[in-house]
Amino acid sequence: QVQLEESGGGLVQAGDSLRLSCAASGRTLDTFIMAWFRQAPGKEREFVASLRWSSGYIFYADSVKGRFTISRDNAKNTVYLQMNSPKLEDTAVYYCAARRGSYVLTKESDFEYWGQGTQVTVSS
Repeated sequence: QVQLEESGGGLVQAGDSLRLSCAASGRTLDTFIMAWFRQAPGKEREFVASLRWSSGYIFYADSVKGRFTISRDNAKNTVYLQMNSPKLEDTAVYYCAARRGSYVLTKESDFEYWGQGTQVTVSS
């Protein structure tokens, strides 16, 4: 079992920056893929970014490529999502997710473990 806890959400102005954190507990993440998803009101949950813990391989959704950065801290068992130059359309609840394995997949149903989510609201 893996427990995930997000933090760092809040209100941010468009063009500023915000960093989300996801602390994992329960086991080491060597064999896991970590990911961020988001869900805006009235929309389906969508993939944002993922990171393969063992190799550091990273994959981004086109909508955030060049603006968001996913990273990790091995010692803290924590994954981050640095949001630079956020846009109004980035407003959503952001979820941390984890799955065992080595394939980088992007569907919600592919992930076994989820955090509770943290709200990010981008204002103009």
